Amino acid sequence: MEKTAITPTRAQDYPEWYQQVIAAADLAENSPVRGCMVIKPWGYAIWENIQKDLDQRFKATGHVNAYFPLLIPLSFLEKEAAHVDGFAKECAVVTHHRLKADGNGKLVPDGLLEEPLVIRPTSETIIGEMFSKWVQSYRDLPLLINQWANVVRWEMRTRLFLRTSEFLWQEGHTAHATAQEAIDETNQMLEIYADFAETMLAMPVIKGQKPVFERFPGAVQTYCIEAMMQDRKALQAGTSHFLGQNFSKASNIQFTSEAQQLEHAWTTSWGVSTRLIGGVIMTHSDDDGLILPPRIAPEQIVILPIYRTPEDRTKVLDYCKQLQKTLLQQQYHGQPLRVKLDDRDMNGGEKTWSWIKKGVPIRLEIGPRDMANNSVFMGRRDLAAKDKKSLALTEFVALAPAILEQIQTALLTRAKAYADANTRDIDNFKEFEAFFAPKNAENPEIHGGFARCFAIDAPEIEDFIKPLKVTARCIPLDQLKSEGICIFTGKPTTHKIIFAKSY
Repeated sequence: MEKTAITPTRAQDYPEWYQQVIAAADLAENSPVRGCMVIKPWGYAIWENIQKDLDQRFKATGHVNAYFPLLIPLSFLEKEAAHVDGFAKECAVVTHHRLKADGNGKLVPDGLLEEPLVIRPTSETIIGEMFSKWVQSYRDLPLLINQWANVVRWEMRTRLFLRTSEFLWQEGHTAHATAQEAIDETNQMLEIYADFAETMLAMPVIKGQKPVFERFPGAVQTYCIEAMMQDRKALQAGTSHFLGQNFSKASNIQFTSEAQQLEHAWTTSWGVSTRLIGGVIMTHSDDDGLILPPRIAPEQIVILPIYRTPEDRTKVLDYCKQLQKTLLQQQYHGQPLRVKLDDRDMNGGEKTWSWIKKGVPIRLEIGPRDMANNSVFMGRRDLAAKDKKSLALTEFVALAPAILEQIQTALLTRAKAYADANTRDIDNFKEFEAFFAPKNAENPEIHGGFARCFAIDAPEIEDFIKPLKVTARCIPLDQLKSEGICIFTGKPTTHKIIFAKSY
């Protein structure tokens, strides 16, 4: 068996492989607080690139950023019954406002609050309170707000980036004068998320409508993007909610219409989180470590000087520094190239493998021979580690942006081919059971992936799928007008639903 940088491999133990990729790339680690993570510089730089691109998209569609409190009065959550019920088991609650010494060297809570404060699991209720003050007239609408923040959902089973008790995200909240305007907003943000996932993360997604029993608590309709990971499980990568007037009535968001009638606003909310980094890891990475799409990679090109003598070191470093300076004047995807010169005094092989595991798209190994030939020795992260070739220096400089785009495109093409190959139309429950049966888990010809089936949009189908540990992911938007017979109940239906095991 060929030796790999990451053990175990994906085939041997996928969950542990995932953790080892994160450790090898130095992305994040568990914190002293159970269920929380420390995002390290390389991991946070990926998040910053995600944040930067999304923020530009939000602002281009008229949204502005604001910030709302981390602490939400318990009474605010109680105003919307379905909402508080949906999040009740995940809420962290602050009950005291100070500490005091107990005389035995310990600190204990003191100063009971008049009303408990919930650390935000999401901000609809506190933002709704503020919207009720800001919205008075139809002239105040639409109100298009986004915030970049952290939230806390007290998870029992956690996994870095995918499900942690505290995570980073953005949450958009908007208010509109009509239902149609709010629906249009919900659909617009879904499209933004889907385009971002595919063009920036090289992660193909299915745009869909959540089944009624999977909707966001308090929403009239929830839309999502679903992606397939390399273990054929589904990852919900983003959501956009049409909230109707549920939250505006609970928070009393009212305005005087053009007809001088007092009406409740129509609201939306939408968000993505650091879970996207987990999605990138599981969509693209291999048994040698992380693979990053060039558009979100903190460094797109790393230059690795290779030398044996002090004299060679000086000459090679000068050559590399000039190359870095030249490359930094180039642009890719509308931004200057991100180029790292790694001049650490360490073994060349060790240095090379550290960057392979970090997922940098292009590696340039440059030694005295390359310098003498006025060339570079290039490795691409989307190819095998041994698959390297020599290019003339001028040729590489001219082609660098195009090579990065080739890598970006190749990653999306590969991921899409994998998702397509593991999505199956199933028209009877017996085949559905076999597809998801644990006994067939090691046989991809039979088991796992996305099952696309005619099914009714009703909670009763959960009786069939829960024993198989399967969830209804979404009703694909291109399947909303398909007519057939539900494979679970035998009832007529007008759509297919995507089913999968999930994160």
